[in-house]
Amino acid sequence: MAVRDLTQGDGGEKARNVLGGSLKPCSFDPMTGFFRDGHCHTCVQDHGSHTVCVVLTEGFLAFSASCGNDLSTPRPEFNFPGLHSGDRWCLCAARWLEAFHAGHAPEVVLEATNVASLAIVPLELLERHAV
Repeated sequence: MAVRDLTQGDGGEKARNVLGGSLKPCSFDPMTGFFRDGHCHTCVQDHGSHTVCVVLTEGFLAFSASCGNDLSTPRPEFNFPGLHSGDRWCLCAARWLEAFHAGHAPEVVLEATNVASLAIVPLELLERHAV
């Protein structure tokens, strides 16, 4: 289990969103986030940088499955209900960028997207896909 650390790794500041405000929740149903606390918090153990809060689409879910990450199929052994179009989810920043380049980027909830995602995805791209 990862150590709970809600900082950005730069001196203990609380998590901020890409707009500079406090990080808002992404989803509690389904429960999301690296820590499964509803927020796109991150830490050094979060190698995938699950920091982009998205609204899932059928197109993105099909794209993700084609890349080997089937998010739609329930996996009860991992307490994973399977995701559907319209669900909000803390997505890996690199996967969002990959989906963008492939034309399947889901919309982004900027207030719930962690500022740490900007190390991978330019703000302008996130803003162009904001809900």
